[in-house]
Amino acid sequence: MEYRELAVPGAFEITPKQFGDPRGVFLEAFKAGPFADAVGHAFDLQQANCSVSAAGVLRGIHFADVPPSQAKYVMAVQGAVLDVVVDIRVGSPTFGTWDAVLLDDVDRRAIYLSEGLGHAFMSLEDGSTVMYLCSSGYAPGREHGIHPLDPEVGIDWPTTARDGSPLAPLLSEKDEAAPTLAEAKEQGLLPTQDAVRDYVGTLV
Repeated sequence: MEYRELAVPGAFEITPKQFGDPRGVFLEAFKAGPFADAVGHAFDLQQANCSVSAAGVLRGIHFADVPPSQAKYVMAVQGAVLDVVVDIRVGSPTFGTWDAVLLDDVDRRAIYLSEGLGHAFMSLEDGSTVMYLCSSGYAPGREHGIHPLDPEVGIDWPTTARDGSPLAPLLSEKDEAAPTLAEAKEQGLLPTQDAVRDYVGTLV
């Protein structure tokens, strides 16, 4: 596995080595040792989620209160999505910065987002199936969102599907009603850089 830290500190692109033969393909989707070496602590798996999305479905930008927030190790087991991480940590030198990784069933990359970061993705074809390994369970009262089309964040979402057809974003009612990054900051919803650093520092 190869780990590459993204433009948002605390987020990594993970590229596995694939072993193919006439029967198909085998790969290691997650490995605890290399993960801890790259990130600096172990991954405490508490919940695994799966979503299936039509082309154009846009999920996010989602995040959770710190502590404990919710770190995510995300991969597409079928189809393709553009997966995006956003730095929403108030006081971070890269606050508002985003970076993206193409997750698909060809290169089979994964993305890791540490606690205190925002996460979103857009499906690039029908039936795109995404698996999330999460460091904490879903807690409705601690979950929040930022509008994924917020011009201040300025994510460059795809306009063309994997098959070349036009792509239009399709949001849930909840994501459509989410505040902008500035509004979320004003409402005190965003984690601070110090709070995230202090919490992550307790992980082993």
